[in-house]
Amino acid sequence: MHQSSNSKEEWLYEITPKNKLFSLNLKEVWRYRDLLFLFVKRDIVTVYKQTVLGPLWYLIQPLFTSIIFTVIFNNVAGISTGNVPPFLFNLAGIMVWSYFTSCLNDTSDTFKKNASIFGKVYFPRLIVPLSIVISNLVKFGIQFLIFVIFYIFYVSQGMEIKLTMSILFFPILVVVMGMLGLGLGMIISSLVTKYRDLSFLVGFGVQLLMYVSAVMYPMALLKDKLPAFGWLIEYNPLAYVIETARYMLLHEGSISASGLLYIVVVTIIVFFVGLLIFNKTEKSFIDTV
Repeated sequence: MHQSSNSKEEWLYEITPKNKLFSLNLKEVWRYRDLLFLFVKRDIVTVYKQTVLGPLWYLIQPLFTSIIFTVIFNNVAGISTGNVPPFLFNLAGIMVWSYFTSCLNDTSDTFKKNASIFGKVYFPRLIVPLSIVISNLVKFGIQFLIFVIFYIFYVSQGMEIKLTMSILFFPILVVVMGMLGLGLGMIISSLVTKYRDLSFLVGFGVQLLMYVSAVMYPMALLKDKLPAFGWLIEYNPLAYVIETARYMLLHEGSISASGLLYIVVVTIIVFFVGLLIFNKTEKSFIDTV
């Protein structure tokens, strides 16, 4: 598009090649905010379109998973959840874990799934993974509402949980989770353009990662029971994220300044490495996809 002013033409928009690997042009993303909103709407509407239960799957998945975890890990295996009811303990962990994995899994196919669109029209490619993180935030909000309903139910039944000021920082933790999932997703999406095997490895790897991320047990349990494998928890930022989220919501477990610093540092590094690889890949991926 351009405007004529006397004999001189002034372009409203000019597309130029990116010269910086760390380019994060938020101004350009904001200019395409209408497209971002359309992608978010598409992601929310199409996921469960033509399904019988529709958006109810947002609720069924975490609720049934929490019930199964409660039966197997708490009733059969006897894992203690302190003063918190096992179902509520598991629901909090699964809710947080689901948001991270949704961001990771959905963004890891960005280039492959959208190759036909990317090859025809220009728009900031970052719009697509950003829309996925935002649409999953809506799903997370619905699941968080269900968590609050069960929380109120257990309190009405006599459960005593001390809410602390740390709960005010929970939204920041959600943003950190989204950035971590986005960063890892951009890295995997870029690598998948060359190494297709990674798309199969991601699903398998995420399932294994859940068992060493303290989703269904406190972090201290693995260190106490299996000290030889304690490093699996110690160096896993996701375990810290879930433990911190449960402390903020249920005052169960523990948080530390070093743990919080570790989460933030790892998230920032992963996000910018992901952005670097994503920017580099978007210039040439169409030749390899």
